[in-house]
Amino acid sequence: MNSSQIPHFDYIFTGTGLASLMTVYKMILSGKFSDKSILLLDQDAKKVNDRTWCFWEKEQSVWNSVISKKWNSALFANENFKRDMDLKPYSYNKINSLDFYNFVFDAISNQSNITFLNEKVTDINELETHVFVGTEENRYTGNYLFNSIYTKAFAERQNKYPVLQQHFVGWFVKTNEEAFNPEEVTFMDFSVEQRGNTRFMYVLPTSKTEALVEYTLFSEKLLSKEEYEKEIEIYLRNLGIEQCEILEKEQGSIPMTCYPFWEKNTKRVLNIGTAGGWTKASTGYTFKSSDKKSSHLVSFIQQENFEMKNFHKKSRFWFYDLLLLDILHRHNELGSSIFSSLFKKGNPELIFKFLDEETSWVEDLKVILKCPKLPFIKSLIRVLLK
Repeated sequence: MNSSQIPHFDYIFTGTGLASLMTVYKMILSGKFSDKSILLLDQDAKKVNDRTWCFWEKEQSVWNSVISKKWNSALFANENFKRDMDLKPYSYNKINSLDFYNFVFDAISNQSNITFLNEKVTDINELETHVFVGTEENRYTGNYLFNSIYTKAFAERQNKYPVLQQHFVGWFVKTNEEAFNPEEVTFMDFSVEQRGNTRFMYVLPTSKTEALVEYTLFSEKLLSKEEYEKEIEIYLRNLGIEQCEILEKEQGSIPMTCYPFWEKNTKRVLNIGTAGGWTKASTGYTFKSSDKKSSHLVSFIQQENFEMKNFHKKSRFWFYDLLLLDILHRHNELGSSIFSSLFKKGNPELIFKFLDEETSWVEDLKVILKCPKLPFIKSLIRVLLK
């Protein structure tokens, strides 16, 4: 195949995870790209419910039709206290990934200018006038490329920025007895044994007898699958549940790091999603951050003579996240006390606003002063000296 026979596109997306599909959907909604050819490449056909996304919001978003459950109340707990929090004006929302995939691909199927190919990307090469992409089956060129294929080595083969994982195993369970409160999500329950780490249970009840029960850690090393599942069994027993049916299981590991992935962006190639540092480093939450950044990106590429390397803007919230990760990297056992100090008396509305990176300097201070002072002062000195 000579160069004139290689299919050419205005935009190519390598990987069709959350960030890519959000961006493409918003390109469709904008009505500004109907004359542009768009190619999506992924080895995964996106036909399986492979993850659960949660996010908080005040008002309805474009994703409202695929939200499967909303909660207006949340429980925070550790071994010493429990707090039931009224989340209003926010709601905490759950989306099943397959519902999201079907929703976006249904919109894509009506666009003659968008092509999805189930192919594994093997090569990306930026040239002066275009980007070359190779797959196991074919070759393509594009004017611009959005890459969401995460390269683990970039973050893990350096020691300037700490890298933790938000890793978890979850069971979707059905019980014979009424065991759950379907109106309240268990946001973080640190009453489980910490074993020198930051460990908590996360429960998303969808009825009195059904819930996703997830054992989660913020730490460097993963556990064996048996360890996660043993802790889930213990937790269910402590809730008075001796027997239950496991409807589904999910497992995941999300990198938590302030590593500057955006420094890999170039004139024609932009890393997005986890590969671009779109995951909120201090919490592992991806949905809300990707929702905001994808909207910004669609506006950005409508500008004249844009260059991908100019898309990212670093904020003070990146620095706050860096301080927390520095603490948890050195003293992983402090996670429970840090989050507990934040949620014990803190205003949930202000905390969510802070995590959404929408607070003023004064509001930042109100949140930060709730946290233990000494670890953050030590971390601040370490980071500044670096």
